[in-house]
Amino acid sequence: MTFTAEPGVDAYIDALPDWQQAICREVRELVHAADPEVVETIKRTRQPYFVLQGNICALLAAKDHVNVFLYDGAIVADPEGIITAGHDNKTARTVAIRKGETISAAALTAMFQQIIANNRAGGWRKLKREREDHP
Repeated sequence: MTFTAEPGVDAYIDALPDWQQAICREVRELVHAADPEVVETIKRTRQPYFVLQGNICALLAAKDHVNVFLYDGAIVADPEGIITAGHDNKTARTVAIRKGETISAAALTAMFQQIIANNRAGGWRKLKREREDHP
């Protein structure tokens, strides 16, 4: 997969333990593979974000896992049950990936693609409002 790497994202990932680097690099590849127009950036001083007409996801390494924050307003389906936290969060839900766990690439990619489609349709906030106005 060819994409333009943001030096700040590289620096963030390179500073992590090897197992977290592997997770972050795999998620990075998956989000870029979901759509070639995805751009990576740094927000909140050092946190990697992946965007395309709005936030798609962000990475945050914790002591014993890596959080992938999905910016979907809880409107994207999760048929594989990969969401681990934030089920009631109004902005983002979380997929926590621990050392030794396999990333559900197909499920995560499908969610990325739906988030991107929602962003292109005006964003999850607009779509959620429309659903509430026209049940």
